[in-house]
Amino acid sequence: MYTVLAATSETLRQMLITAMATDIGPSGLASFFASASVSLETPQEMQLASRQGLSVWLYRVARDEQRLNDPPEVRTLPSGEVDVLPTPLPLRLHYLLTPITTSSPDTEQRILGRALQLFHTFPIVPAAFLQAELAGTQAELHVHLEALGLEEITRVWEALEGSYQLSVSYEVTLSRISVSSDPLRMSLVESVHPGHSLVLERESA
Repeated sequence: MYTVLAATSETLRQMLITAMATDIGPSGLASFFASASVSLETPQEMQLASRQGLSVWLYRVARDEQRLNDPPEVRTLPSGEVDVLPTPLPLRLHYLLTPITTSSPDTEQRILGRALQLFHTFPIVPAAFLQAELAGTQAELHVHLEALGLEEITRVWEALEGSYQLSVSYEVTLSRISVSSDPLRMSLVESVHPGHSLVLERESA
C-alpha cells in the first residue's frame, strides 16, 4: 500500500507525542508539550511558524537492497487455486529529529534524550502503536539510531539551507509498499504426462 510512508511517519509522531506527554514530574516535559508539538515539518518550517517542540522530518527514502530478493507471498484458496502476491517494495526511511525551542539548551537536550529513550526501549514498534493504515496489520517497523558522519550531516543541513542544530537521525526499515495490481492466480495441474514436469498454469483472463 502506497500510504505506508505517511502511516509510518504518523506512527512515530504519535509515539513521540505520548512519550513527551507522559514525562511528568518537576523536570518532565509534559508541561512544555502542553503548548508545543511533535511535527512532521522541517525544523525551518516549524521555526518560521513560531512553533516549538520536536521536528520529525522524513528526509530520505531508499530501497532496502537486502530484501529485494524476498520470495513472493503465496496463498492457497479453498478452491485449490493459488494466489501469488508480488514481493512488496522494501524501503529504508530516514528521519531527522530536531528539538525546536526558544528556551534553554537544557530543554533541547531533554527533548532529544526522551526521544532516544523511547526508541531504545522500542526498537521494534509494538503492533498496538501502529497508526493509520498500518493499524491492525502484522507490519513490523524496526527503528535504529544512525551514526551519521560529519559530511553526511553537513549535506542534510545544507539541503535545509540552515545552520546546524542539535539533531539525530533514525532509520526505519521493513516499511513496504505493495504493488497495485491484482495477484497472479494460478491453478494446479491435476495430471502429469510422461516426460513433462509438474507446472503451474496461469488462468486465462
